Amino acid sequence: MPANTDTTNDAAHGQAATSQGTETAATRGTRAGRDTPGEAATPTDEVAPAEAVAPLLRGIAVLRRLSEADGGGTLSLSALEKATGLARSTVDRVTATLARMGYVRLDGRDVILAPRLMELGNAYLAALRLPALLSSRADALADELDESVSLAVGDRDGIRFIHQATRRRAMSLSFRIGDLLPAERTAPGPLFATEWTETDWHRFRTRRAADPEDRTFPAVPARDHTAQGHDFPHRTATAAADDCSLDDQLIEPGLVAVSVPVRDPGTGRVACVASVVSHTSRHTAEDLRTTLLPRLRSAVRSMENDLRTAPPPERGTPRTGLATWTAASKHELGREFIESLARGLTVLTAFGEDRPALTLTEVAKATGLARATARRALITHEHAGLVTQTPGHNTFALTPRVLSLGFPPLSRSTLPQIAQPHLTALAAHVHESASLAVLTDSGEEIQYTARASTGRVMSARVTVGTRLPARATSLGRVLLSLPEVRSQGYALVDEELEPGLRSIAVPVRDRTGRVVAAVNVAMHAARRTTRSCVTEILPALTETAGHIETDLRVAGRFRQVPLT
Repeated sequence: MPANTDTTNDAAHGQAATSQGTETAATRGTRAGRDTPGEAATPTDEVAPAEAVAPLLRGIAVLRRLSEADGGGTLSLSALEKATGLARSTVDRVTATLARMGYVRLDGRDVILAPRLMELGNAYLAALRLPALLSSRADALADELDESVSLAVGDRDGIRFIHQATRRRAMSLSFRIGDLLPAERTAPGPLFATEWTETDWHRFRTRRAADPEDRTFPAVPARDHTAQGHDFPHRTATAAADDCSLDDQLIEPGLVAVSVPVRDPGTGRVACVASVVSHTSRHTAEDLRTTLLPRLRSAVRSMENDLRTAPPPERGTPRTGLATWTAASKHELGREFIESLARGLTVLTAFGEDRPALTLTEVAKATGLARATARRALITHEHAGLVTQTPGHNTFALTPRVLSLGFPPLSRSTLPQIAQPHLTALAAHVHESASLAVLTDSGEEIQYTARASTGRVMSARVTVGTRLPARATSLGRVLLSLPEVRSQGYALVDEELEPGLRSIAVPVRDRTGRVVAAVNVAMHAARRTTRSCVTEILPALTETAGHIETDLRVAGRFRQVPLT
């Protein structure tokens, strides 16, 4: 179905809702120049261009509301309806489309962000290249100083994190990759503001006047007094003179940070800002300047050298047909699938490490969309602040705001959290309990990290956290990579751990192909023979492991996913 059919149908929905006194998210967003808290307003109220795709704007609004939810990326359908102002039928269609894309998961009446959504933020981070080139330096500095180290980029009059190396302690940094903070309450902010234009300063003053307590920045606590931030121009001038900046408890009491700019070797402009973050129980702000700043400057010099000597990205095979699958989904799901929304979001995945900037023709070729359809999607993304057009070059690039689409809550996902819905689906399918486990540091035991059980009277009942001898379990034999397991791809244990208990397990591998966990199905021996375990259970088990691996590869592209 052509994209404009979806647009027409949803536009009719929106008009009907507005005529009844209900303001839609798309209407509210286009009228106010933004459609989400934390997204700084433009200097003047903007109306969406006539060619903008309304369903795409609504899909973006839904993803942003889910990203800001207190429940870590979960809202009920009725809560989404209230938060977006969209008609319930529109919310149902948008979430059904996002679920088809694998970007959300529908669990009863709840809508939950899914790891695959991170592919949008991954596209931005890959095109940016900074995390891939500099994160190892940040991690090493964090290890050396035993303090949290972050990398941030500017996002209009805010800053957004692109890498976090956090220390694990009772008082530790809680910011996530993708979190947006007001520039004036951070150490990196003044460094970015040294390059602001008058338009940028006007945007800053307009936002502060409209939101004096920072209520639209969910990643930080509200300001305790509205006078905070009026000295920002002075802090910016000081940062320009010192080439560094301090945050002395501007975000909340006890939190201090020192920042140094990492400059692009070609232009000399600030590419990102590296920060060391601590607590006043360990360092005062001035102590950071005298004791840790020299080491931070040294690390930044190494980062800048890495940027200077980095080879250009290898040009891969041009991507084609990214959005051609949407027609089949539209044919299968009919009106419940909004093809223009799916096509529009897929446009963002056309960008990458070797494709940081694309022309309209290149976007159309990569997605398989008609130029007119790709152009409307880019116009919509530009209005939403997700894409910027390079003046005079006729190319488009992703902005840091792409990270607002689910990346902050999902960037804290652990392997058990990623695996749980897949284990639940597997247990429901085979009517047996399913588990995920990892090998302990000793290498002698396994530890169960996720479980899904069935309603059978007699079933394998092992709680999360339980440890068992590795060699006596199918999970352990997979994790120990025994020769037989490597050759056949699975391990089957028949009543060795306990009489009557039979289980079969397969490995779960990370992006590098390393076995990091195992998943199994356990049952009473009376219910299935060893042969039926292989013929009936193994295919579904292998498929489940594949789904977990797919999510793990996406979630772990720019961060280390905790295994427990």
